Amino acid sequence: MRKIQMVDLKGQYEGIKDQINSSISNVLDSSAFINGPDVHAFQKELENYLGVKHVIPCANGTDALQICMMGLGLQPGDEVITADFTFAATVEVIALLNLTPVLVDVDPDTFNIDVKAVERAITPKTKAIVPVHLFGQCADMDALMDLAKKHNLFVIEDNAQAIGAAHISKNGEKQKAGTIGHVASTSFFPSKNLGCYGDGGAIFTNDDDLANIIRGIVNHGMYVRYHHDVVGVNSRLDSIQAAVLRAKLPRLDEYNQERRNAAQKYDTAFGDQKHIIRPKTVNDCDGICDTCDCHVFHQYTLRITNGKRDALVQHLNDNGVPCGVYYPIPLHKQKAYADERYNEDDFKVTNQLVQEVISLPMHTELDDEQIDFITDLVIKFVND
Repeated sequence: MRKIQMVDLKGQYEGIKDQINSSISNVLDSSAFINGPDVHAFQKELENYLGVKHVIPCANGTDALQICMMGLGLQPGDEVITADFTFAATVEVIALLNLTPVLVDVDPDTFNIDVKAVERAITPKTKAIVPVHLFGQCADMDALMDLAKKHNLFVIEDNAQAIGAAHISKNGEKQKAGTIGHVASTSFFPSKNLGCYGDGGAIFTNDDDLANIIRGIVNHGMYVRYHHDVVGVNSRLDSIQAAVLRAKLPRLDEYNQERRNAAQKYDTAFGDQKHIIRPKTVNDCDGICDTCDCHVFHQYTLRITNGKRDALVQHLNDNGVPCGVYYPIPLHKQKAYADERYNEDDFKVTNQLVQEVISLPMHTELDDEQIDFITDLVIKFVND
């Protein structure tokens, strides 16, 4: 059996090696390392893939989130509501801009932001909601957009983990994750479903005026060289990373399907285990169906309900199986973001999840032998 990787980037690279090497070589030959032709071509290709009017590439996903908030003109003291159960980057940029983060609980089935908790958290100071499309599927965007319209709020989609996922509205309209809110951010960190070979990110919007503002912000606030019209940052996707992403983008749907196939095999193995809760999709399908692309499985995350999660992590590692706990500490308990406003009773789901969740290897190169080995280890240990 091949060595099991949490994310097998080398294996994926081997399948597209010639095209990747040729694309990088072309950039080196052109020496157009910043804002070169590959950056502009990737921007257009991603716009076409997503069906969104504007893609603005930038240096990384965290920058993308920050720039979204800068572009919307949020001011110090404005409240921004987001999920307690996610990576710190989401709340980090809120704090960096001297905005006021307001953390709320998540749904126990999808792990995405709890819309009812969002509604309870809205105050006259609230200016934006940041739903995180966690682990590969969209938050309840219909309900969130309705809330935003009712209270005149912005919706900033954190789409770092769900690029390529579909959102099906209650009216039947199908849209790509990251194209529904007022603006969205994504990350091209190497382990993402669409990852480059360094850092990279992008911002999506259908708002022409907002897109224009953001294009200035990412480039030191310049629209004309040496004319600084707004306060900006230096955040650019370099041409080599754009070339890598151009090679991968046409394969994104295929890569996501391979992840779904692996998730289905995991699901089948864990189907009758009383101490294991499998991932649930936002459309509440019976398991992971063959036709639904609502979940792209950036992570395949189980809940271990008999108190053996931490011991299972050690057991898997001892047997050569990497795994992850995303996330071990709620954001409201992190030293940097602790706040006396928070009440533990408001975070019952998150506080439970951090004790139970475990993410298994998930990538495009998983084979049946590896999946059988992983699932056998998990089932035998949990039931022992």
